[in-house]
Amino acid sequence: MNIIIATLREHNINNFHQLKELYKAHKFYLITNKSDLTLKNIAKINPDYIFFPHWSFYIPQEIYDNYQCIIFHLGNLPFGRGGSPLQNLIIRGIYKSKICALKASATLDGGEIYLKHDISFKNSNAQKIYERISKIIFFKLIPKILHTKITPQKQKGKVVVFKRRTKDQSNINMLKNPNLIKIYDFIRMLDAVDYPKAFLEINNIKIYFQNAKKSHNQVKAEVVFYEKE
Repeated sequence: MNIIIATLREHNINNFHQLKELYKAHKFYLITNKSDLTLKNIAKINPDYIFFPHWSFYIPQEIYDNYQCIIFHLGNLPFGRGGSPLQNLIIRGIYKSKICALKASATLDGGEIYLKHDISFKNSNAQKIYERISKIIFFKLIPKILHTKITPQKQKGKVVVFKRRTKDQSNINMLKNPNLIKIYDFIRMLDAVDYPKAFLEINNIKIYFQNAKKSHNQVKAEVVFYEKE
């Protein structure tokens, strides 16, 4: 089979190369730039599947109409469609969910589902959770789809849509009724590469928080101070 994987993050790219070594009977192709995701480029490869682990860009309809395009989403769909699913789950006090493998479609995260896989994220920062999700996608979900005949099923249940979080929402002062658990969760859920970390502002100083650790009566974290521009 010819397989394209379109992804961005370094840990996903590393897992791509491992997957390629594990399944040498297939031909794997990597796309890491949204400008390369064109029907012309895809047609040259003529893939059996195109997988999109943590792909944050629009997938052209002409591609998912003509090829089997499978995206991955954190959330027990149809609960949790939309942006920033990890953060939207944790801030609601939800620490267990599913990773869904589903067909790309015109409806955001609304396609038919191939597989769901359990995941728990009560501890660990967002970066480590994303890396764990990546391993599940590359070494459990993708191989199962490639080697098992699966008929995707329509989503069932009440649709709940999450809004993508903004940088301003990383301000710890936005927490309602804060306590130690909420502060710990808030810092860790934003602690990932290229993600707007939790912060506070004092006059012209901005304080960023990372590497939070929680004990029974305190939360410790690394802080970095910046002067606001």
